[in-house]
Amino acid sequence: MNLLSLIFIVSASLIFTGIVIRTKSIFSGRKGPGIFQPLKDIFRLLKKGSVYSKTSSYIFQIAPTIYFVSILIGIFFIPFGNQQGIISFKGDFVFFAYVLALGKFFMIISALDTGSSFSGMGASREALFSLLVEPAFFMLMASFALLTGHTSFHEIFSSLHFGSYISYAVGILAAIVLVIIALIENSRMPVDDPKTHLELTMVHEVMVLDNSGFDLGIIQYASSLKFAMYGAIIANFFLTPGYEWYFSCAIFAGSQVIFAIIVGIVESFMARFRMNHNPQYIFTLTSVTLLIFLGVLLILGKIG
Repeated sequence: MNLLSLIFIVSASLIFTGIVIRTKSIFSGRKGPGIFQPLKDIFRLLKKGSVYSKTSSYIFQIAPTIYFVSILIGIFFIPFGNQQGIISFKGDFVFFAYVLALGKFFMIISALDTGSSFSGMGASREALFSLLVEPAFFMLMASFALLTGHTSFHEIFSSLHFGSYISYAVGILAAIVLVIIALIENSRMPVDDPKTHLELTMVHEVMVLDNSGFDLGIIQYASSLKFAMYGAIIANFFLTPGYEWYFSCAIFAGSQVIFAIIVGIVESFMARFRMNHNPQYIFTLTSVTLLIFLGVLLILGKIG
C-alpha cells in the first residue's frame, strides 16, 4: 500500500499539464491541443540527444537528472490517507523541503555554468523567489505539527480532524497556500507566462534555454511531477481516517483534476504582475500562513 501514493502521483503527472492547457484553451475560446499532447512532446524530447556548450562543465550535464531525482525522492515522503509514504520519519517534512532545495540548487548553478548572463538572470530570480516562499511552507507545516502533536507527513495527516468552522477555514487556507506555493515553485506565478519569451517575464524558462533533448524532456516532466506532488499533499488534507481505499482513490484523483483546472483558470484570468511586485505577492502568502497559525492557536485554546 505504500506505493499507492507514488503510483497515483506519477499517473496524475502524465495528464496534469494537459488539463491545465486544455482549461486555458476552453476559456480562451480555442480548440487547443489534446490532454496528452504535452506528454507526447516530452517523449519526443526524451528520444533526442542533448547538446552541450563548450563553456559548460559536468555540472550542467548532471543537474537535470539531480533535479528530477530530488522531486522523485520528495514524492516518497507523501502519504496516501492512512498509509504512510515509502519513506517516513519524524520531521520528514523538513527533509522533504531541503531535498527539493537541493535539486533547485543544482538547476541554479547549472544555469550559471553556461556562462550566459541571460540564464544567470533567471537563476537569480529563481533563487530569490524560492527563498521567499520557504518560510510559508515551514510555517504551514509547523502549524499543523502543533495542531496534531506530530512532525511527520503521515502522522500529521492521519491525526488531522476538521470539526469546527475555524478548523475548516484553516484547512481551506492551507489548500490555497499550497496551490500558490506550487505555482511559485514551478515558476508559473502571475508574472511568468510560459508561452512567451520575454526576458521581463521569464523565470524558470530562461534557466533551461540551454538545455535540449533528453535533459529538457526530464526537466519538463519534473515540472508536471512537482505539480502532482503538491496536489497529493492537498488531497491528503481531505483523506481523513475512516474512508475506504476506493473512496480515498476517488478523492485523490478528484483533487488532482480540480487542482489542474484551478491552475488553468488562474493563468487564464489573473493579470500579470510587474516583476518588482513579486516579493509582495510572495510575502502575502506568508501572511496567510500567519492566519493559519492563529487559527491553530484558537483551536487549541491557546488564545481566546
